[in-house]
Order: sequence, then structure tokens, then C-alpha cells
Amino acid sequence: MKFAHLRVEGQTTPRLAAVIGDDALFLDEVMGDPPLDLQCLIERGPDALDAVRDAVSGAMADGPATTPVAQLRHSSAVLRPAQVLAIGANYAAHASELKLRSETAMTIFSLWPNSLSGHGATTTWAGDVATQVDYEAELGVIIGRPAKDVAVRDALDYVWGYTVVNDITARDIQFSEAQWSRCKSFDGFTPTGPVVVTADEIADPQDLWLTTNVDGHVLQDASTNEMVRSVAEIISYLSRTSTIPPGTLISTGSPGGAGYSRNPQVFLRDGSSVTVTIEGIGSLTTHCRVV
Repeated sequence: MKFAHLRVEGQTTPRLAAVIGDDALFLDEVMGDPPLDLQCLIERGPDALDAVRDAVSGAMADGPATTPVAQLRHSSAVLRPAQVLAIGANYAAHASELKLRSETAMTIFSLWPNSLSGHGATTTWAGDVATQVDYEAELGVIIGRPAKDVAVRDALDYVWGYTVVNDITARDIQFSEAQWSRCKSFDGFTPTGPVVVTADEIADPQDLWLTTNVDGHVLQDASTNEMVRSVAEIISYLSRTSTIPPGTLISTGSPGGAGYSRNPQVFLRDGSSVTVTIEGIGSLTTHCRVV
């Protein structure tokens, strides 16, 4: 199934909906005790997802009034995640172009929740704070149950679903500080969406194609099979030292083609539009405003 947090134009509170083709079915219209958001659905466990499947199936059989997604506004595909973790230098080409090392221990950092935003949103930043703002296409992984000391062979069993992430990064701040959280956690710097796809719909997370289109130009074009460490290896590694709670979003790294490494360099500017696409999930668009 595919899920999104959607709202009618003018509303401020998003509602969890099942996305069926080009239409949305709001769960609070077909269930007596609906999950209020994706985090709530995940925390209720596998039986809750089965209940949602049954409710949606029954409602569709009765011919409910769905709403075209095009008429709705997106919020972040994940709301209230337990935490947001990011993996750096996880594609050899990206590590090389930024002159980073990917063969040593995994690079891990946190993204702040204020950075989450949705498909179609506008991300705004001050031009006198950051001048080298870059894009990064990434596969987002959502954990479905507590993961502790997980073997690589079992790690994908802990995945609830997948989404698209654009890990927007202020490079001038990134390379002036010893940590990477602040440069990637401006308000709106972590767009996710447009949907979360349940894990059963993605046969192999290491066989997905990613592209990034910036102002009409394809600047990233790669496969997740180019990851230095697979999704399963990432989950296993993280689970060795601490329990990964349900609802955690893991952003798994970006392939080569970042704007910082290009000659001439390509940075996001006022009026830029970025679309990150991952096959099987969808296309996530972000508009840019520099003030």
C-alpha cells in the first residue's frame, strides 16, 4: 500500500490517507478508530496495517468518494518519526566527488525534525546564511518494529516501508563545521514523499533507480545497487549499539552528481525546482526560495 499525509487547501492539519492510483482515501472516513498519522499506524503493529487494508478494500468495493491527489496538499510523508538518521558517503562516487572516505566506519548523523517537509512545498533560506545549497537524492527507510542486534540476513524484516528523501545540504556550512546535522537541518531541508510505500511492494531495495532533476536538467542518475553498504547492512550496524525504535526514518545516502562537485558548480537558487524520483515510490518536488 501507499500512504500519504494530505490536507485540503486551506487546512493546516494533515490526515493520513491511502493513495490508490491518482486518488486518496482518507482513513478517518472509512474507519471507526483510524490511525491519526503514519507513526500511530506503525506503533499499533502489524494487525493495524491489516485492519487498514481490510477497511480500504471494503470501502473501495462499496464505491466510496475518493479525492484526486492533485487537488490536495502534501505534508511530510513521515510525521513524528521516532528519530531521523542519515548515512553519509554511502555511494563511492559521491564520497569521491566530495573528497570523503567511504571505506572506513559508517558515517552517521541525525537530522532535526523541523527539517521535514512535504512534496510540493517551498523551502526557504536566508542568502546571507548559506550560499552553497545542494541537492541529494536518497532512499528513505522506515523501521517497523524495535531493532536490536539484528543480523544482516534478517534486517529487511524490520522495514515497514520506503519513501523518497531529498537531503538538502548547505555545503559552505558542512565543510566549516565538524558535524553535519546543522547544515542539513534548516527548516524544510529534508523533504520526504510524496508517499510511503509498504515494504511488501519493494522486492529489493538494492534494485531501485534514483534521479534528480534540477530546473529541467537531470543531475543525478544511479541505482541503489551502488550503495557502499546496503539497507540491510545499515540497519544491522545501527542496531548493534542501540535499539532502533519503530517509525525511525533512515536516509541511506546519495549517489554521485552533487552540485558542489560539478564544474561549474550547480547550487539551488531562488526559484529553483528540484524533483527526486525513485522507481516504485514516486517523485518528490521541492521549490526553493532565497530571502
